[in-house]
Amino acid sequence: MRNKYGIGFFGIMIVALMLVTGAYQLSYQRAKEQSEVRVAENARTRDDVTVTTPEPAPATVAADGQALKEDCYYLMEVNGYVVVYLSDKKTPYEYTDIKYDDLPAELRDEIRNGKYMEDAKTLYGFLENYSS
Repeated sequence: MRNKYGIGFFGIMIVALMLVTGAYQLSYQRAKEQSEVRVAENARTRDDVTVTTPEPAPATVAADGQALKEDCYYLMEVNGYVVVYLSDKKTPYEYTDIKYDDLPAELRDEIRNGKYMEDAKTLYGFLENYSS
């Protein structure tokens, strides 16, 4: 008789352990899905942010964009200032205090169409030449 109760108790413990494990897995999956939704919402709101150029500040100001080694850059005009964009032409990489109107006419035309910069060395060489 004792053996019967022992087996029954052992069976109940296994079922209880399985229920606890299942409940943990469900709560873990739900938390993971909610976290992914929050990350996606944050990414969406970050993409919806409009680009505004601050008042003249230091020579350069870092932006949200991160460049990879193989990325290229584009110089474009925003609110009268030159802004550096990543290769997608949407993500600002760096805001500058270089006034668009102070540049030579040829260069303004290139920047109006998105002046291509092959690498960071070329980009920073340009910025050094035209920053005051």
